[in-house]
Amino acid sequence: MKYFLILLLALVVFVISVTLGSNNNQIVTFNYLIAKGDYSVSSLLAVLFAVGFALGWGICGAFYLRACVSLRRAKRKIKRLETQLEQPSESSAENASTVALNKE
Repeated sequence: MKYFLILLLALVVFVISVTLGSNNNQIVTFNYLIAKGDYSVSSLLAVLFAVGFALGWGICGAFYLRACVSLRRAKRKIKRLETQLEQPSESSAENASTVALNKE
């Protein structure tokens, strides 16, 4: 629900920016690293917002996936260590009982 509200808020901001930009048909010169171009304010605003939103989601998604993989590895390691911890205690208990039986 929380993520849906965040997505809805971003969508509302996008719609408002396109609406406000569509009323302003002024052409601006956008100078980027390789070249420059003339774009209307509304299209430039919409494209830059969409690129920033997608880039933000991509970066956050990469960090989220990295955290999930790390958590999965840690859980697997914990499970393996727990099984190693249980095995010697069972074998030492069996050895202690056989030693006790042999002494009697």
